[in-house]
Amino acid sequence: MPFQPVGIQTLCYSYILMDTSVVFDSELIRKYDQAGPRYTSYPTAVQFHESFGAADYQALALASNASGKPLSLYFHIPFCDTVCFYCACNKVVTRNRARAAPYLQRLHREIALQGALFDRSRPVTQLHWGGGTPTFISAAEMRQLMAVTAGHFQLLSDDSGEYSIEIDPREADPATITLLRELGFNRLSIGVQDFDPLVQEAVNRIQSQEITLAALEAARREDFKSISIDLIYGLPWQTVDRFQRTLDAVIAAGPDRLAVFNYAHLPELFKTQRQIDAAALPSPAEKLAILQAVIERLGAAGYVYIGMDHFARPDDELALAQQAGTLYRNFQGYSTHADCDLVGLGATSIGMVGDSYSQNRRTLEEYDACLDAGQLAVFRGVRLSADDCLRREVIMRLICHFALDFVTIEAHHAICFADYFATELKELAGMQADGLLRLSDNGIQVQPGGRLLIRNICMIFDRYLRRQTARRFSRVI
Repeated sequence: MPFQPVGIQTLCYSYILMDTSVVFDSELIRKYDQAGPRYTSYPTAVQFHESFGAADYQALALASNASGKPLSLYFHIPFCDTVCFYCACNKVVTRNRARAAPYLQRLHREIALQGALFDRSRPVTQLHWGGGTPTFISAAEMRQLMAVTAGHFQLLSDDSGEYSIEIDPREADPATITLLRELGFNRLSIGVQDFDPLVQEAVNRIQSQEITLAALEAARREDFKSISIDLIYGLPWQTVDRFQRTLDAVIAAGPDRLAVFNYAHLPELFKTQRQIDAAALPSPAEKLAILQAVIERLGAAGYVYIGMDHFARPDDELALAQQAGTLYRNFQGYSTHADCDLVGLGATSIGMVGDSYSQNRRTLEEYDACLDAGQLAVFRGVRLSADDCLRREVIMRLICHFALDFVTIEAHHAICFADYFATELKELAGMQADGLLRLSDNGIQVQPGGRLLIRNICMIFDRYLRRQTARRFSRVI
């Protein structure tokens, strides 16, 4: 069922789906306007260190087989035909398609090395190709990559897994979409960002609405289980009216999910963003107004606010998992598979095996050198302490389900919540006074006004953030 408005005030909107709601309160958002992690992991990648290396990862991977957990595979395909100025991903911009072949040869070697660490009895219930632009590679290269993967891991052949891929519609015609479905992909994420020509020109991503919708319709014809569209707000020349037209077109297309990301302008960290005219960026007030319009329009169209920029239809897997209390979050965003060990493959990929995180070499030269030497490309990571595991569970439950039951946490970690988190509970009292959450002796319930600020709430439990002085993250809204 769609959201139903339950109260409209100046700069404040509320929508309800069953027993959940989200409120946009501009004054509250301004008060809590600060930088913070997106919590695709805890500890975050800032805490990864090179004292954790390939040997540590190998030992943990072998030990993980005792758990019998299923596996999740992430493949990083870093190549792009053109550069999008807003992009902060690890990528190689080239029009030379032949550059992918040597990289894929090394990736095949890594698949063999990684596959040897994990029991073949462990099924791959989740698989994702990201980038870059995964569809940069040829049809033959896609077939070979999936075949090599199947040679070293137990891929599911009954379409029951969550096998997803990110596509740029300019790089994926209907024949490509058909091939992806044939290879086993059943979920598709389509990059759009904005249909407005002026915005597209400013960020160097010229992509017609017709090409985009053709890719979406092709995916529907091939019976993809879930189709997602990615948008970005806060880009140059965007206004409420202009972005509304993009929203109208997307809503009319009816994707199963939408990710509406906040553009973080950090040119000091990402060189390509220096090509964006900062004077053309929307003001903070206009940016908030765009976000408000997004929440209002998508809510009225029947989409559920999942959290952290994500929306889904009420019958989509993400919405159902959130209602069932089984939603999870990892480096690919929200997921319905919380019980997997995640194996990262390709340059800069991040994995999560056992109670550890690990990351591959970032540059192609370093990545190639490791694989040419017959070695894993892992160069840094972190092994989680008992405190890390405890705080990770607290943060993940809050960011996925907007609620926390103290008894559950106490049973899992053998602590008294009130004693262990005495400092944090005192700090949360201020958020309770502001209406972000409700504290009780039994737990935390995030209120409608706190859902958009869930990162702020999670940051209270981040032990590392307390010691950090330099800004390393984007702003929460």
